[in-house]
Amino acid sequence: MHVSSLHRQLRIGFLSCAALLLSVSSFASSHREAPLISNDPLADNTDVYAFKSPDDPNSITIIANYIPFESPEGGPNYYNFGTNVRYEIHIKNKTSSAGDDITYRFTFSSTNEDPTTFFNIRLGKQNLKTTYMCEKSMDGGQSFTTIVMGGIVPPANIGPLSIEGKTVGLETDYNSLVESAIATANSGEKIFCGPVDDPFFVDLAGAFDVGNFRPEGNTTNAPKDALNRFNVHTIAIKVPVNLLQKDGKGISQAANILDPDFVIGVWASASRKMIKTLYGGGDVGYDGKFVQVSRLGMPLTNEAIIPIGMKDKWNSETPYAGNDLQFAKYFTNPELALYMDDSQFGTAVPSLNALRIQTKSLGSYDFRNGKSGLYGLKGNPALDGTALAEAAFGGILLPDNASPRAVDLLPIFYTGVPNLSPYQLATGKNNNPLAKGKPFIHNFLPTLGDMLRLNMAVPATPRNDPRFSSLGLIKAAVLGITDPEFNGSTALQFIPNMDGFPNGRRLEDDVTTIELQAVSGVVLAAVGLFYDDATKEAPVSPALLSVLGFNSGPTKNDTELKSKFPYVQNPWRGFDYPEKARF
Repeated sequence: MHVSSLHRQLRIGFLSCAALLLSVSSFASSHREAPLISNDPLADNTDVYAFKSPDDPNSITIIANYIPFESPEGGPNYYNFGTNVRYEIHIKNKTSSAGDDITYRFTFSSTNEDPTTFFNIRLGKQNLKTTYMCEKSMDGGQSFTTIVMGGIVPPANIGPLSIEGKTVGLETDYNSLVESAIATANSGEKIFCGPVDDPFFVDLAGAFDVGNFRPEGNTTNAPKDALNRFNVHTIAIKVPVNLLQKDGKGISQAANILDPDFVIGVWASASRKMIKTLYGGGDVGYDGKFVQVSRLGMPLTNEAIIPIGMKDKWNSETPYAGNDLQFAKYFTNPELALYMDDSQFGTAVPSLNALRIQTKSLGSYDFRNGKSGLYGLKGNPALDGTALAEAAFGGILLPDNASPRAVDLLPIFYTGVPNLSPYQLATGKNNNPLAKGKPFIHNFLPTLGDMLRLNMAVPATPRNDPRFSSLGLIKAAVLGITDPEFNGSTALQFIPNMDGFPNGRRLEDDVTTIELQAVSGVVLAAVGLFYDDATKEAPVSPALLSVLGFNSGPTKNDTELKSKFPYVQNPWRGFDYPEKARF
């Protein structure tokens, strides 16, 4: 029998059992956060960022990173985008459509320029030299238009002879390779794909020792940034606001800095074909339809909220068609809250002692897991005109008497937060959380699915502003309540860091600390549901200050960021350690 005929018969056989395998083999996301994706790093989506470009008020930058824990020394087969992976960035800008409103799809190809060598770069040639095609869909993925063809992916930053070396190397500096790889799409976007420093920072060792975080400044057991000097592969897109806004409006057409028509939702994914077949002689075949094996929207969702038995399933779903409602219970009663509650396991994790949840806020409201939270107000006329009214979103935010965090954590992850009471700062409320307060967020896009939501109308906080903070909206809330420049009225003002997480996500944002503070109820306190030890005269109580003073360990990246697109820093160089490891 001819070999090719045998291959075809083998593929048919594999297809016949694909349906049986799909339920266990197609799930997978992030820094090794789900069991199955840990075996497929090229398809592992590690982080998603979306932020107002700090040097261009008329554009948004979206970054999707893949391939965790890339060692700069990892030759001779350095990490690279998978040639049999479909990488996608998904954008939602309206609630009237069923799925994506904009999709960017990336596929990669590699060419071996010199098969006679084991070196990745030799005599000015690359092995493997990688290019990409970017396609764009505006109709929910039904059709795609090519907007970049033959885009260049820079090689790994191997060492001085490989990059700068005369004759044997590429005879250039690495930053020039990055600059020359920035493409301008025929539809107006700027795009960069390639290896970069991993901008995320976190004490993973502490996090997974049952929340045994080591705060920065801890001298007895100093925290360690587990991603220090590791690289990732990035897909970065700088998009004019009018290409993302649902009606094609530019930033100058926004009604105000919280214009609800300028909210987008962003998530990213990776997909593979259903079947991978290994043949003799090193041949590999891929068959069947593409299935999603990785996804990411909000940071740490799958890592720190979804339980291990559901992680692979979570990664196989899209955030549309109500798919994420099956996971809502993990937000309304988050596991991490148990370690901030002394009536549960709080005393067993001393590193979280600074984080305690309101048990008797305003003398009445208990937000510990399984408690009633604000449910006792359900149907009360006092809720009329607020987001909690039955005519508004009370069915989602007050679903029952045992889902206390449906009122704060669930909207942060699943709908975004509206500029409605009670979701306004306590400033001007006079101890009534349901009263009108000072606006500070509107990224409301109620699709009931996990995605990173950003209001594109909010200006960027200059990175050299002395009030710029990696605590994002938490810092904006503190300034809005305590700073005389902002706490004198309930008028809408730009408060520094209103453009920070969870209103989008900047590269600098300390999302681990922010999310732990949020689980501890700091958002509730910001809108007037203060901690148990608060008084009318002193709402900023010792308990609240303790929560605000908490950090989860590393509070910034291990190197500086770039001031212009793609903003992420060049990848670490394997040859040098560590001061000269970049160029």
